[in-house]
Order: sequence, then structure tokens, then C-alpha cells
Amino acid sequence: MEKITEKIKIGVCVMEKKVKCGSEVFSAPMAQIFDRLQAFGEFEVIHFGDKVILEDPIESWPICDCLIAFYSSGYPLEKAEAYAALRKPFLINELEPQYLLHDRRKVYEQLELFGIPVPRYALVIREVPSEELDYFIEEEDFVEVDGMRFWKPFVEKPIDADNHSIMIYYPSSAGGGMKELFRKVGNRSSEFHSEVRSVRREGSYIYEEFMPTGGTDVKVYTVGPEYAHAEARKSPVVDGVVMRNPDGKEVRYPVLLTPNEKEMARKVCIAFRQSVCGFDLLRSEGRSYVCDVNGWSFVKNSHKYYDDSACVLRKMLLDAKAPHLSSAIPPTLPWKVNEIVQPSEQLTRQGSGINGYFGQSEELRSVIAVIRHGDRTPKQKVKLKVTEEKLLSLIMKYNGGRPRSETKLKSAVQLQDLLDATRTLVPRTRQDLEGDNEAEDLEHAEKLLQVKAVLEEGGHFSGIYRKVQLKPLKWVKVTKSNGEVEERPDEALMILKYGGVLTHAGRKQAEELGRYFRNKIYPGEGTGLLRLHSTYRHDLKIYSSDEGRVQMSAAAFAKGLLDLEGQLTPILVSLVSKDSSMLDGLENAHTEMEEAKARLNDIITSSANTVESNGSHEFPWTVDGAGIPPNASELLPELIKLTKKVTEQVKILAKDEEEQLTERSLYDIIPPYDQAKALGKTNIDVDRIAAGLPCGSEGFLLMYARWKKLERDLYNEHKERFNITQIPDVYDSCKYDLLHNAHLNLEGLDELFKVAQALADGVIPNEYGINPKQKLKIGSKIARRLLGKLLIDVRNTREEAISVAELKNNQENSLSTNNEKEDTEAKSKNSHKNDEIRKCSTMSETSMDQDDDDDKETKYRLDPKYANVKTPDRHVRTRLYFTSESHIHSLMNVLRYCNLDESLQGEESLVCHNALDRLCQTKELDYMSYIVLRMFENTEVALEDPKRYRIELTCSRGADLSPLEKKDSEATWLHQEHTLPIMGPERLQEVGSYLTLETMEKMIRPFAMPAEDFPPATPAGFSGYFTKSMLERLVNLWPFHKH
Repeated sequence: MEKITEKIKIGVCVMEKKVKCGSEVFSAPMAQIFDRLQAFGEFEVIHFGDKVILEDPIESWPICDCLIAFYSSGYPLEKAEAYAALRKPFLINELEPQYLLHDRRKVYEQLELFGIPVPRYALVIREVPSEELDYFIEEEDFVEVDGMRFWKPFVEKPIDADNHSIMIYYPSSAGGGMKELFRKVGNRSSEFHSEVRSVRREGSYIYEEFMPTGGTDVKVYTVGPEYAHAEARKSPVVDGVVMRNPDGKEVRYPVLLTPNEKEMARKVCIAFRQSVCGFDLLRSEGRSYVCDVNGWSFVKNSHKYYDDSACVLRKMLLDAKAPHLSSAIPPTLPWKVNEIVQPSEQLTRQGSGINGYFGQSEELRSVIAVIRHGDRTPKQKVKLKVTEEKLLSLIMKYNGGRPRSETKLKSAVQLQDLLDATRTLVPRTRQDLEGDNEAEDLEHAEKLLQVKAVLEEGGHFSGIYRKVQLKPLKWVKVTKSNGEVEERPDEALMILKYGGVLTHAGRKQAEELGRYFRNKIYPGEGTGLLRLHSTYRHDLKIYSSDEGRVQMSAAAFAKGLLDLEGQLTPILVSLVSKDSSMLDGLENAHTEMEEAKARLNDIITSSANTVESNGSHEFPWTVDGAGIPPNASELLPELIKLTKKVTEQVKILAKDEEEQLTERSLYDIIPPYDQAKALGKTNIDVDRIAAGLPCGSEGFLLMYARWKKLERDLYNEHKERFNITQIPDVYDSCKYDLLHNAHLNLEGLDELFKVAQALADGVIPNEYGINPKQKLKIGSKIARRLLGKLLIDVRNTREEAISVAELKNNQENSLSTNNEKEDTEAKSKNSHKNDEIRKCSTMSETSMDQDDDDDKETKYRLDPKYANVKTPDRHVRTRLYFTSESHIHSLMNVLRYCNLDESLQGEESLVCHNALDRLCQTKELDYMSYIVLRMFENTEVALEDPKRYRIELTCSRGADLSPLEKKDSEATWLHQEHTLPIMGPERLQEVGSYLTLETMEKMIRPFAMPAEDFPPATPAGFSGYFTKSMLERLVNLWPFHKH
């Protein structure tokens, strides 16, 4: 590579107030980007300064190769234009169009000229203040401009873009009044004036339709036409209070732009000829509009953005002034050479399933992954019959007065009511509790105490992880004072569900796995995915089930995948869509699963070996009950004994905790877990562990309740009967305490883990079917909708790839003017050949989640004319599905055993023999286990050839349990972190085998929901803007925004 002999000079001809920060020459964003540019060794930055700009003649201004110049108050733009004409530097932002930015009328005209959507608007131009205009009419609830009527609420903006006093007028039906928006003053950005009803008449204004955005503004920042970064903030329209972080900066969060919005960003950049340009985007009712263009703007406090901007600007400047030099991004950015590398390899193992490189003629087109959530706390459920009036009264209070309907309590007010009632019913001390004569009364009192402890946990309520159901069982008729007879509940079943919360380790696992995907799954050297994403060639959608732990796992994964910054909640709101019908629920397979569990119970509890050998030693996975230990019936009594041993130890610790709580001393030192998190404290786990408390939010009382319930449910002493469905729960609790509460030194926990693991390895996979045929039946029922969606994904990917290939062919053909007739015939022939391929895709396009409504915008994202990248045809569709253990097992069983269906007799399994054997030995698909389908296109094969598209299947069993079993240094480190590493992906096909898309579709189609059966409604998504509840949650996240 040719070396640079003389550095390229970048002149910064800008007023000091716009670039200086205190005594520093440049503000933080400018300094960050200039430091990175100079780190490449190719540039020198020259700052002109106010004296030079305002006083010196342009002939004496420093000579530079590239010029950064933009207008601000008092800036001599004409003088800068004269300098540019004299020295002819490369202009990053052109100067003449900057005049437009100071007139909102001209900004809107320019936007419309380039086909960029703007809100519906009209102009009122006055030559003199208070001039009466015959085309302007104002009534109580609307204004009319040239016959165009704007009903309140509407927006009034001064034509002068340097005047930031924008007003919103509200209808009389809502109380009337006006809200004034202005540039931030302290913590205020707007103010409401209830008495103002009439519009201003002293100047010229734009009147435009008020666009309901749900409470957010989106700010977009371009660096050249092919790169855009977007951030959302709480809109000043909401309450005018600026959310700020601990550093005093306004709280914003990065959001993804849709393909249509990305095209709008490119057009804004080109329309105003401003490479570095900020503009405001309104998202309203499914459409996006540009409502303001600001000119030169940089993002604040985003190191990722600074890295990207420096790389994009470097390429722009080298292409303009030193095209002979390579603008390729080095594998390690120069300012990161001395950075300490994150110890990420410890958390993600390297598997054999990913090549890491791609064939010259083969392009990755799609990545589809189904992923289990990360490490969580044990799921808990308390059931008790209640007859107390204080509890029964809550049923009719919160269900609309219907005595026979169940009531669900989730809100803070509802749960507080329940807590107040429970506190009056719970015995004050354990001595009072144990004074009950009847064992049944003791159990009831213990459960009430557990309910109270759960509701008091954390110091404030959240319905995400605590839910209560009250189901009436018996009723009585009561005569009211007016003589009417009323029916009221006399007994009810209370069900409290809690736990199952994603742990700090789970968040870390998910984020690390996202980082692993970014570096290993996509083409390019580490930054390949991010380059795809920033240049609009990556189509990403993330789906989650309704469970909080699954949603937060998805958000943490997205953070690692896209190298995002900040809290998980905003990422969740921006990127994750919920689809519980596809990723939740086992109802469709309930009967078959109950049959499997009954048969499983017979096998495990029988003293004789009743496992039927329908298979052979060569195919161990074909045996009924494969994986169940031969001595299972002998292990069960040992499991009971060890569970009781652990429970007794935790009971003693719970008594000690109760005594300390009575003295009100313990939590004076260690605040409740959730409260500390809300206050921004990050070392809570360390504090609790140092104080000898359990990890996370669980106290000893709840820990005891957890183990006591397992002991009680695992074995019924009266009936002398084992409940084998509790084995996975014992294993789950044991694994959790071994990883998170090892510091408690519970005697016998290690031994219990080994026994529980041996039994759970037999129980868990067989709950989804005792043999391959039953596994296939159950799996196809649970995963039917998911399988249908996977087929839609690959079909749409194929359709998009065909469109891009045809577009490329047409562009290449159009270069040859001598063969126009041949071009037309070839195009017609090519289109005819692909009719059959299109048929199956067309139905899915019109039937599924408007997921693929974006396909009509593909031409913008993929058009090579605008790509300005080495591989403009490289476009990747990513679909990520986050779910629970049941769906991972079900999907895997369909992939393994689909060839056993009668309609596919004679076909080979999608999973090779070696992988079947490996999966049989795997047993558990633990936290963060995943299945990945990658689709490749061989561009040298004809479009109609089945070998054009290849499918690669890989999977990972998730968390690696070996650190729990070993005592080496790595295990010690991971134990201290409470985080298990994630196993890398393994192949499900033989090396060198070739699975075509056509074959995979044929094998999966019998078990998948047909495309036409999918409802047209989109999945329940987190909106791209704030709802009221989201605003409340963000206020809880950032309690320091008010002073």
C-alpha cells in the first residue's frame, strides 16, 4: 500500500462558540472525531479561530485541502464562500445550500422537491406585523389557510428557522390552551399556557398538522449519504421536563431506522448537499416525516458513533484528495491498538459449526436463529385456598363486581391492597406460626408468610415478575341492607407466580452471545455486520415471547450484536417485537405431553428396567425413554434425602434472618435489591454476598419457601408417591444455588446436583416425547407456528435475492446499447423462469407480519448505484426468535425426526447420524441454547437451479456446566462472576454435505403452519416511541432527571 508523503490538511472554519468547550479548542464530539482522524496518520487539523474568520482577509487564511465550514449567528458565510472559490478545498458540507436552512419555508420546499415526506402544512406570510390576510381565517378550534383547514391540535412555527419558539394549540374539548416549545433552558424544553387560545399574528408562520408520536422525537445524524445514526428522546410535547443522566446530559437512546427512513436520510443529505447533517423525524401512525433540518450536527456521548464517523469521513476525504491511497478500514482501528480486549472468549466457546469464511461465489443471504433466554432465577408458584374476607373482597373489587369471575392482580395499587390484607393475616412471629396445631393450618400460614415476603420484596412493585390470580371456588348469598340478595365468593384459590427473572449473569450471557454472532456469523473481519448495518444492507427483526426474561435476553443480545450502548429497556422498546402466539404456550400438545409424562413416571418409578428397546445400540436415540439412568428408581430416595438436608440448612438461615429483620438492622445496612438497582447502584450483588445474603433479590425466607415447596411437592409422604415432574425444578434450584449461592456453603448441595442432574437428563428431553415419533408429534404441535414463520423467512429471502439478481442483470444489460432486443428477451425469459419460485413467496408476502412489508423498499437498500461499497449486492436478512426451553426442544425434535413422518418415508433426516448421536448424549438444552439456520446463495448457479440456495444448520446446547463440576482456575473465575460460558455452535450436517433450500422446505412443510393461515395483524410490538407506561418506566430508570 502506497504511503502518504504529505498529510491532508483539514481546515475548521467555524465560530469558536460552536466548536469550543471551555478552554478546549474543540467540543467533545469534534475533538473525539478529529483525534480519531489524526490517529490514522494521514490528516492534520487546522483551526482558523474567530479572529482569522472575522478580521483577516481570506487571502491570509490558512490553506487547506478540505474545509469544514457551517453557519451560526454572526458567521460571515459570504466570506467563507469567497475563500472556497479562491482555494477550492473539498467541502464536507457545501456552503451555498446553508442559506436554505435558515428559512423553514425553503427547507420544506427542498424536502418536497426531493420527494421526502413532510407533515401537511400551509404558509402564512406577512409583510408587516399584524397584517390582516384575506386567505387566513381563525376560529375557536381551527385555522384555515387558503381553504386548507387545520383542526386543533395544530403546530405553529416561525418561518425564521433561527426562531425556536414553536407553539401547539389545543382544542376546547380538551380544555384549550397552548404549549410553547423552546430550546432547553435548564431542565425545561416547553411550557403550557392555559389562557392562550389565539395564534400569533406578528410575523410569518408555517401551520402544520400535529403528528401524534406517542411522546418521542427521533433525531437523525448523517455522515455522508450512506451512513445515518438515529436517537430517540422524550418529546418536549409531553411535559417539558428534560430527562437527564447522572452527567447532566439529555437521555437519548439509539433507534433503528426502517429502510424507508434510511432512504429519507440519504435524500436529506443529497438535497441540502450537507454530508454531516442532522434532521428531525416524526413517526406517526406507521409513517415517517421530516419536520426540520438542522445542518451540521454530531451525536453526543457515543463512542461507537465517533468511531463510525471518523472512518466514514476518512474515506470521504481520501477519495476526494488522495484517491491513490487505500481507504480500507484496518482490522484494528489505530486508536484501539492499546485498548484492553474484553475477556469475551471466556464466555463463548468456539464450536465446529461456523466456518468463518465464505466461498468467492457464495453470499450469505439470511441468518435465522431461535434462542433460549439467559440464566434466570427459579420460577416459583404458590397455591393456597383462602376464605378470609379481606382477601375475598379483592375479587369483586378488581373484576367489576362479578362474583364468579377470576381476578388478576398485577398493578402496583392492586398488589399493595393484597399486601395490606396479607399483613393483617400473617402471624407476627415464627413461634406464633408454629403454634398452630394442625399441619394443614401450619402449611397455610407458611404460604401466607411466603406471599407477604414476595410482595414486600424489593421495596416497590412491578407486575412484570409478580402476578396473582384469585379464582372463586365457593359462593354464598348475602342479603343487603336494602333487601336485595347478592352472591359473593366464600372460598377462592390464590395463585401467586413470581421469580423467573433474568439474572445479571443472564444479561451478560445474552450480550456476549450477541457479540459472538456479530464476529462469527456474518461475513467480514469482526466489523462486517456493523458495516452491513450502517450501509443499510442488513434487514433485522427480533421477536420475543411475552415473558420478561425472554424479552430482556433479546434486548441484551441486540446490544451485543449491534454494539449498542446504554440501558436494556430502551433497546427493548426500539428493537424487540412480542409474538406470544408463536413463541409461548404448550396448549396444543397438552394431551400428548401428559401421556409422555405418565409413561415417563412408570419407567422411572418402576424398580425393574422397563425401557423398551425399539431401537438398537447403533441408534441409541430410537429407544423409548432414551437417557433415563438404569438406576433411576434407586436415585429417587437419595434425591429426597438430599433435598431435605438442604432445606433444613436454609430453614436455619431463614430463622436467623427473621430475627435480624425484627431488630430492623440487616436492611439498614443492605437495602432491598430492587431499590438499590433503582438508585443506580451496580455492586448490590457484591454487597449482599459480602453480608452473607443470597445473591440477587431473594432473601432466606423466600429461599426456604422455595426449597420447602420442592421437598413437599417431590414426594407425598401420605400416599408414598413420587412426583417426577418436580425433578427438573429440583435440578433448576440446585444449579441456581450452586452457581449464585456457593458462598452459603450448603452441605450436600454438590452431591444433590449430581443426583438431580442424572435424573433431569432423563426426564427433561423425554417430557417432549418418549420416543422419536412422539417427540416429532409433540414438537410439531408446539412449534407449528414458528416453523411456518421460518419457511416464510427463507422464501422472502429467496424472493429478495431474485429481485436483486434481476436488477443487477438489467443494469449490466443496459450498458450494452447494441443488444437492446436481446436484453428485452432475456429479461422476459428470466422473469418467466422465476414465476414458479415467486408463487410460494407471494402468498407469504401478503399473509405475514408486515415484517416483509419493507420488501417493497428493498430497491433503496440494495441499489448498487448508491451503495458505494465493495459488495453492494451483499444484503443479509436476520430474524431472531427468543423463546423458552419448550420451543427449543420442539424445534430440534422436528429437525431431527421429520423424516419419520409417513409423507416423507425414504427421505434422510435433516440432521446427520453423528449429530443425532451427539444430540442424544447432550440431554439438556440449557440457557442461551440456540439453533441457527444460515442461507447462502451461489451467484454462479442459474436462478432456477435448486443448488442456487444452500442451507446450513447448526446448534449450541447453551451454557457449559463444566465450571460447576471442575475446580480449576477458570472455574474459580467463572464461579466468582456467577456466569457460565456459552458453548459454540456444532454442525447438524456432515462436512461437505449440501442441503438445498428446496429439500429443507419439503422436509419441514408437513409440520409448519401454512402461510395463508397466518393472520394479517402484526405481532404485538414495543412501539418505536414512548407510551405512557414506558415514560413511567423510564422515569424509574432515571430518577435523577428532576432536580
